Amino acid sequence: MAYSVQLYTVRDAIEADLPGAVRRLAEIGYTQVEPYKFAERAGEFAAAFAENGITAPTGHAPLLSADQDEIFAAAKRLGIGTVIDPYLPAEHWQDAETIRDTAARLNAAAKKGAEYGIRVGYHNHNWELESNVEGTTALEYFASLLDPELVLEVDTYWAAQGGVDPAALLERLGERVVAIHIKDGPLNGDRFAQVPAGQGEVDVWGVIGAAKHLEVGVVEFDEYAGDIFDGVAASLRYLEAGAAGSSAAPAAALSAEEAAK
Repeated sequence: MAYSVQLYTVRDAIEADLPGAVRRLAEIGYTQVEPYKFAERAGEFAAAFAENGITAPTGHAPLLSADQDEIFAAAKRLGIGTVIDPYLPAEHWQDAETIRDTAARLNAAAKKGAEYGIRVGYHNHNWELESNVEGTTALEYFASLLDPELVLEVDTYWAAQGGVDPAALLERLGERVVAIHIKDGPLNGDRFAQVPAGQGEVDVWGVIGAAKHLEVGVVEFDEYAGDIFDGVAASLRYLEAGAAGSSAAPAAALSAEEAAK
């Protein structure tokens, strides 16, 4: 499996120099990325991807609050096969009626996406797991309402922050999950303390192994105290080493500087 990287991770670099940021990720070894808000800069992304041999199997866009036709047209231009709505705030996940409405709206978006040949999904944060509705987590209740063609991208770090075992969650959600966000850090709610994969408290290889229908694993940092390109390089080296079979997980924690070399 090739690993991707969520471009929100390098958002400051993207804002300053989009082609240069994509080029640096390609030089690190990424062949796939997950763009965000891609409809606004589709032409720039298309040029940078073509120049650097980059593909984007997934992308984030606010399907429930923006022009869906514009989003799907841009996705088609960029070769994005799955458009994922990345965020609905916590108040949307507190009661069954609101969740049912959200599911219905996403089901409708999926029907429109199908007209473009594009699949639709949703990405969680911690609050979808912290909230319980109808005897289960809000995320799992939501999943039970989705049409079969819809998929989930489980952010395994935020799932753990939400108080659930992300590997067990992935097993329960089964084939609905086709992508995961791979991020690591202490599970104390401090996103500013995130670290490269394998250096925190998330069982990275456990969650990868639990996602039986995984199509893409997406490296992401919400925040990072060091050089962000060193951070994403360290995560990729760790994942590549594990995939190559140098133990179930490369033993802990090379520094970011060492792993990025």
